[in-house]
Amino acid sequence: MEILLIVAFGVVATVLLVVIRQTKPELAIVLSLDAGTILLLYFIPRIVEIFGLLQALAGRAGIRMDFLATLLKIMAIAYIAEFGAQISRDMGEGTLANKIELGGKILILLAAIPIIAAILQLVLKLLP
Repeated sequence: MEILLIVAFGVVATVLLVVIRQTKPELAIVLSLDAGTILLLYFIPRIVEIFGLLQALAGRAGIRMDFLATLLKIMAIAYIAEFGAQISRDMGEGTLANKIELGGKILILLAAIPIIAAILQLVLKLLP
């Protein structure tokens, strides 16, 4: 099972981080970033696969592709902002992590405006 590989890698990296952090904290930061990057790179093919499946489902359901593209963009912003915020928190920068999350939320709202506008137009058409 793939999850066992992911968890095993994470546990080994965590143990190494705990041991290394006691003697060389600056090396632990690099190791933490590297482990996070390796995991992220491992997930990229799966993310691409998910996007393809969502596009196929949207095509079958007759959903406009620009709405799907916006939804995928929003999901990407959320995951990237969370990843960046967690890295900042891991390095003890909670305030900066909060700002990253705020920036992500603002960008999500900005990306959602076309969908909100389309929904409002639909509601206005339904009203007498």
